[in-house]
Amino acid sequence: MQRARSIRQDIDRILVTQQQIADRVSEMANEISAELMSLEGDSEIVLLPIMTGSVIFVADLMRQLPMRLRIDVVTVSSYTGLSKKSQGARLRDKIPESIRGQHVLVIDDILDSGSTIRLIRSELENLGVRSMRSCMLLRKTIPSAMATPCEYVGFDIPDEFVVGYGLDYNGYYRNLPDICVLKADAH
Repeated sequence: MQRARSIRQDIDRILVTQQQIADRVSEMANEISAELMSLEGDSEIVLLPIMTGSVIFVADLMRQLPMRLRIDVVTVSSYTGLSKKSQGARLRDKIPESIRGQHVLVIDDILDSGSTIRLIRSELENLGVRSMRSCMLLRKTIPSAMATPCEYVGFDIPDEFVVGYGLDYNGYYRNLPDICVLKADAH
């Protein structure tokens, strides 16, 4: 019988620790709350996480937002299979029309090429949302990411392929509690 392989042996190094993530998510929740609770009108706040990489981040963040909100989800594919480079953003399902006229907070795991958030922003503008803000756990320090508007950023990181805390490689490593860099030979 073959023994289960530990995913820890595939990790080159930890880039952002579990504690750093928890601390920053709490800080971001305070920043977001202060701004969103001051919005005019009686529209609710709609969280629109981009699945599936943001699932852990959005769960931790929304538990710290002390306002009335609801959640809808959208799935965008950028990386397929064993790819470590974005293949271009494509919506896998429609953005719910029920967010028309609402204040929307788009939540994603990582900002690198900027194509996902540009696609979502365009779709939301076409739907006629009242306002839109974006919240990223990670932003790569590369020109395309740094030039893409984003209201809330957890961490700026170097241009490395990272996994953990919801981010994956070929469907694996999402369950790591830290943001990690894979070894070059990990697969």
